[in-house]
Amino acid sequence: MPELPEVEVTRLGVAPHLEGRTVLGVRTRRAGLRWPFPPALDSLLAGRRVLGTGRRGKYLLIHFEHGSLIVHLGMSGHLRVLPAATPAEKHDHFDLLFEDCGQPHILRMTDPRRFGAILWHGVDDGDLAQHVLLRELGVEPLEDGFSGALLYRATRKRSAPIKQVLLAGDIVVGVGNIYACESLFAAAIHPKTAASRIGRARYDLLAAAIRRILAEAIVQGGSTLRDFLAVNGQSGYFQQTYFVYDRAGAPCKVCGQTIRQIRQGQRSTFYCATCQR
Repeated sequence: MPELPEVEVTRLGVAPHLEGRTVLGVRTRRAGLRWPFPPALDSLLAGRRVLGTGRRGKYLLIHFEHGSLIVHLGMSGHLRVLPAATPAEKHDHFDLLFEDCGQPHILRMTDPRRFGAILWHGVDDGDLAQHVLLRELGVEPLEDGFSGALLYRATRKRSAPIKQVLLAGDIVVGVGNIYACESLFAAAIHPKTAASRIGRARYDLLAAAIRRILAEAIVQGGSTLRDFLAVNGQSGYFQQTYFVYDRAGAPCKVCGQTIRQIRQGQRSTFYCATCQR
């Protein structure tokens, strides 16, 4: 599944093409993805100008004066900007048509597994932050509200393993499986440690590691996942710098001991038992 860096890379890729442009129309090739497409989406958006783009956790936001599109890439989705005449293939389910540099283009959603989503939140529906998919999300890890102090305060009564707490998304949002494994390694914290047993100083290290690793992943175009590509069709390169993720059986780059793999909450966790105690 695309994680926060991959979604931010996608946003950075579409923003120059979309922001300030007027939508010409919408094409859908099925009734919906994880949920049905909003009704009458073509008439809702045709002739409307894109004011800007944003991101909340793993949700991409496309803002209009009268509301916002909420886009989730699901397990296998990605967006591309293409000439409007580009033929659709089997898993191309949604096109947003717009004019870019005097030529018609499309923002195309491709989603083989159809766990993604295209939703609409109108201004008449209230504050976007209170949308059912967004209102329970934690703080953004790359914004000022995120810190070791916040992690420490929020976990005093959390007995679950720290890896699971990070993935839950109610304290800090967007730290998915890849970047949780890498951040815990960087902070020398064992992934099975109960969140309530970690002290303030170690949470300071963890918060700093999360910030640094997510920022580095964005600069490197995210990680190349099985189905994820950037808007321009290129792969990311952050996977070339992994210390533990997907390296089970390989030697630790720091101490030389074998990287281990366990299952936590149906997800694979990778760690070094020597470096992370």
